[in-house]
Amino acid sequence: MISSNKLVAASCLAIIGGLVAEFVKPQMPEGSNFGHMTLISAGVGLVVGWRVMGKRAGRSGSLELGLVGVAAMVFWGLVLFGLIEMFRLAMRRRLDEPVEAMERAVTVALEYGVYLLHPNVLITLAVGAVISGIFTNFAARNWG
Repeated sequence: MISSNKLVAASCLAIIGGLVAEFVKPQMPEGSNFGHMTLISAGVGLVVGWRVMGKRAGRSGSLELGLVGVAAMVFWGLVLFGLIEMFRLAMRRRLDEPVEAMERAVTVALEYGVYLLHPNVLITLAVGAVISGIFTNFAARNWG
């Protein structure tokens, strides 16, 4: 069911996801093909904001809510990008076995996770967590 807290949480995390994707791009090796990285990251933020933060709004503190939402967005974003790379390699027949494919997905997710350790990205995630938690709880208390 649509509620104001879900809409606010989804919007906040979609914006954060898109910003983080844009801040990660300069950290990646030259010649990297970003594809739809920003849109995918914003989509992950949208879904996580709706499903995770939106449901918890009003029941926990703003900081906790924002940190849980951003952590879930980062986790699922890394998982999704690892799986996308795994399928890309599998379609090119570069992977021989399913175990090798899963290892590659985890490796790519961890490599992308290292790019998130840049100070600009960390600051964006931290500030975004606080702001999205405050906005989402505000929406839940006043409009929900």
